[in-house]
Amino acid sequence: MDSILETLSIGLPVLVLQAGVTLALLAIGVGCYMALTPFHEMRLVRQGNVAGGIVLTGSIVALAIPLAATLATSLLTLDILLWGVVAVVLQLLAFGVTAALFRPLRRMIEEGNAAAASVVAGIQIAVALINAGAMAG
Repeated sequence: MDSILETLSIGLPVLVLQAGVTLALLAIGVGCYMALTPFHEMRLVRQGNVAGGIVLTGSIVALAIPLAATLATSLLTLDILLWGVVAVVLQLLAFGVTAALFRPLRRMIEEGNAAAASVVAGIQIAVALINAGAMAG
């Protein structure tokens, strides 16, 4: 029983720190994403715009997937921080490329085009899965 408590007392602070760093990276990534998009996701969601909700949810999940892989495969908090920044940058680039493919993306999302939003979210999640696989090595 003492070894279990000792392991917990050593491991729990590391778990909290690494999870906290990862959640902070997710929050920063979502903030950067929302600053880069040509539409205001939170306003659209508050207005009941389904397309805005789909795109925002897809982006959050797409940012979380490679961050989770980094958290799962890294032993050091610094590794999580460095690879997490790389993951966020790659996901933001993926959104930029996706947005370029859908030229009138702002109009489509603001008009509630759920089909376009679903494709954008799908592309982001697919890239996130590949990104996570590459990071997990």
